[in-house]
Amino acid sequence: MALLITDECINCDVCEPECPNEAIRMGVQIYQIDPDKCTQCVGHFDEPQCVQVCPVECIPVDLAHVESTDSLWAKYRRLTGG
Repeated sequence: MALLITDECINCDVCEPECPNEAIRMGVQIYQIDPDKCTQCVGHFDEPQCVQVCPVECIPVDLAHVESTDSLWAKYRRLTGG
């Protein structure tokens, strides 16, 4: 599953630089995660880095983009060419 930034986001700017896939970008009002790029850090880290650094805990799993671990690995390989 991809992750989602909720409207509790305070735009503190700590999540964007932590994303190894560059899936996080500033939206109109808050940061947003591109589900086509989000692998929940599979292939890079043991845990999603944006979730680890978020001070307000506003990054849950996006239930609209359900993916298995295998599909997250496939996405990682597609994104990294590996």
